[in-house]
Amino acid sequence: MKHGIYEDLKEWLSDAEKVVVAGIGNPIRSDDFLGVKIIQGLHGKVSENVLLIECETVPESFTQQILDFDPTHVLLIDAAILGLKPGESRLLDSTQLQDSPAFSTHTLPMRIFCEYIMKMGKAKIGLVLVEPKETDFGEGLSREVDVAVRKIIHDLLKALPRRQASLDFEM
Repeated sequence: MKHGIYEDLKEWLSDAEKVVVAGIGNPIRSDDFLGVKIIQGLHGKVSENVLLIECETVPESFTQQILDFDPTHVLLIDAAILGLKPGESRLLDSTQLQDSPAFSTHTLPMRIFCEYIMKMGKAKIGLVLVEPKETDFGEGLSREVDVAVRKIIHDLLKALPRRQASLDFEM
């Protein structure tokens, strides 16, 4: 996509009704854990139309939960080696995944996972990919990635569907 991450998310989520946001990452590989950190930052702050999943390194284990929620949109958040500066992020449509040289610590390649979700459901699938600084063994995020995580949480809270006001009254 072509603008900043917030503008891309806002555009991509513009027709969203039910959204799954899944954070992917390994808790003992430093910046690789950023996807789960973003989900943790969203807990308690999104509407009932948003399902948050902390996938860690096995997003395929949550396939049935995702399909049962029957989302219009599935947003996967992960660290990826994209040749950007640490902390820079991109929103990709799942169809762009085969062109991406993304680094992955997952058992099942993300492209195959996305294809399966698209085939079994009707959801639009996107990926927020963030360039890590450090993916060696260790805990905690680098400063650059921590700043990016906070910004993405802020941007998602603005872009995700809001709670519907209850207008169940008779006139």
